[in-house]
Amino acid sequence: MSGTPAPVCAEDYLELAQRQLPPDVAAYLFGGAEAELAARRNREALDAATLIPRFVRETPPAPPNGPTLFGRRHALPLLLAPIAHQRLFHPDGEAASVLAALAQGVTPIVSSLASTPWPQLRQLAEEEPLWFQIYWQGDRAATARLIERAAALRPEAWMITLDAPIGGLRWRLWRSGFRLPPQAAPANLDPQAPTQRTHDLAALLALAPTRDDLAWLRDHVRQPLLAKGVLHEEDADALARLGYDGLVVSNHGGRTFDAAPASLARLSPLARATGKRMTILFDGGVRRGSDVAKALALGASAVLVGRPYVAALALEGAHGVARCLRLLRDEYAAVAALL
Repeated sequence: MSGTPAPVCAEDYLELAQRQLPPDVAAYLFGGAEAELAARRNREALDAATLIPRFVRETPPAPPNGPTLFGRRHALPLLLAPIAHQRLFHPDGEAASVLAALAQGVTPIVSSLASTPWPQLRQLAEEEPLWFQIYWQGDRAATARLIERAAALRPEAWMITLDAPIGGLRWRLWRSGFRLPPQAAPANLDPQAPTQRTHDLAALLALAPTRDDLAWLRDHVRQPLLAKGVLHEEDADALARLGYDGLVVSNHGGRTFDAAPASLARLSPLARATGKRMTILFDGGVRRGSDVAKALALGASAVLVGRPYVAALALEGAHGVARCLRLLRDEYAAVAALL
């Protein structure tokens, strides 16, 4: 970014990347489904939410602790969202993101669609904890093979994404003429797994896991297991009854289903519905320290950061990811102090 002022907040990376990335790559990163209403709802909901500070205290308040998630204390209420195809944005791809996140005390969630081999990421992380995101592979046998290969990461926790069983209707991306380059292709997938190569409704529906499949997955994974993309109380209750340890309230960043509500609008109802039975995380439009505070105030234990760190990766590699997360950390600390 020679000649460009250094970012002063995490949000700056989004604006810089919008201007500097090739148009088709920018469409991949920033585009949503259809008219992109769900993506806008995420930001509108976060912008509209307010926080009421308290000033009259008997003693100075203690700094907020990081959350304890599944028995481990995290330094910050932040996790790195699982983003696919990161070598599309920088030659170092997921390797840069993982190293930068761990340097800032942030746990990365590695994607099923990572463009870097999983054993390489485990080696780079040394003994630091990683989480892993599962995409259902169309059937149990293929999903079991995915989990077996992902065990090379020694995940501390696993997360299945439920809200993208098929690709969304991403008009901006299609209009851009985007084609995934070979270097950004998934490096770890089983070529035998079923893929979305049909427009037949019955065939598309068959790609999604059923309740029995989710019960099978719970039995198949021994470590903590979360479900990402939950927006309805009955889904949350069903997952709790199946023994899932947590959920991520998310509309997939508005990338798959444009009629979905804002993630923030569903956070408090889902936190109330699950009570103490599940750990609640939040994902959807986070780009400021105040966004983190708002999600925590509405019931989340931590938030997932997505597009900002990928924009920083595209512009500055590992250094950019580290700086983006440091800026978010500092913003959150300032907001917490003002509260």
